[in-house]
Amino acid sequence: MKRRNGLPKHCSLVIDRHGKRRIRFRQKGFSTYLPYPPSGDDFTKAYGAALAGVKDWQANIGGDRTRSGSFNALCVAYYRSPEFTGQRQTTQTTYRGIIERFRKQHGDKIVKDLRREHVKAIIGGMSDRPHAANNLLSILKIMLDLALDNGWIQSNPARGVRGFTKKTVGFHSWTDEEIEAYETRHSSGSKARLALALLLYTAQRRGDVIKMGWQHINQNRIRVVQGKTGVELLLKIHPLLEVELATVQNKNLTFLVTEYGAPFSEAGFGNWFRDRCREAGLTNCSAHGLRKAAARRMAEAGMSADIIKSVTGHTNLKTLSLYTNAADQVRLSGMGIDAIGRSEDEHNLTNLERKLDKKGDK
Repeated sequence: MKRRNGLPKHCSLVIDRHGKRRIRFRQKGFSTYLPYPPSGDDFTKAYGAALAGVKDWQANIGGDRTRSGSFNALCVAYYRSPEFTGQRQTTQTTYRGIIERFRKQHGDKIVKDLRREHVKAIIGGMSDRPHAANNLLSILKIMLDLALDNGWIQSNPARGVRGFTKKTVGFHSWTDEEIEAYETRHSSGSKARLALALLLYTAQRRGDVIKMGWQHINQNRIRVVQGKTGVELLLKIHPLLEVELATVQNKNLTFLVTEYGAPFSEAGFGNWFRDRCREAGLTNCSAHGLRKAAARRMAEAGMSADIIKSVTGHTNLKTLSLYTNAADQVRLSGMGIDAIGRSEDEHNLTNLERKLDKKGDK
């Protein structure tokens, strides 16, 4: 369903009887209210809790409401542990969503009764969602390690259990033709075009792009502190991005704002941008795919891994290879074939010297 209001999925803006704006969350019989405005850490926490079916996101999940030694009790312990609180806010939100979904089904069960065959059956039963299964398995290993440290269990039954083999390249990397189609649909000076320019010409994640504002620009460079990794970057402003920024007034904290003038949430921006892609007939394209397209373009231009990393902020070469592998195979393979041809030409010399021609007259 299209989201024309700039809000995350299942959310709508309402005005209560006191005239105050509130964000209403409704999904399959579940309803709650989230903080306004729809941005910042509090909103992210509340939205993540609502997706997991938790109404009171600020409530401290008390041990007095849980059965001793149960998975519910382990959740309480984990949420309070350094293993969880030491994670970045975005990671905490992701982990909590995974945990709460599992907790709904197995929260009352006793942790020490969990066996390896149980874990394998649970993960195997998610074969239609291999990525979700692998994510759950990773979280279970961490949480059960905590249970082991606390003396609840004698061994971690999730350790050694294998997940599903990942056979995907992830988000679709935009082609140059798709970028051109988007630019044709959304003219220069529009918010949609500004969004594309920020994503493509900084090569950053959507969560970092929505936080960018004039306060981050100094001497034709934009400062980025990546929310996922904490990596700090100073990026040169591309001339085509400079053109789009010239149309943005210096009156908001962020370049990109909702129709209500508030900063986007990460999920809200993702939904809004997908709608702009669909308007251009690009149903397979997303914000993250532009980050991959930027890396692809740099790889096609012959940039080294170090240069690409200095722009994208990647610290893991294996992860970066998922981006650069999207380089234009047709063009690069053509260069390879040409190189083979040149090598062959060097062997087919037509004017051999007499002394090197074994078939010549002695």
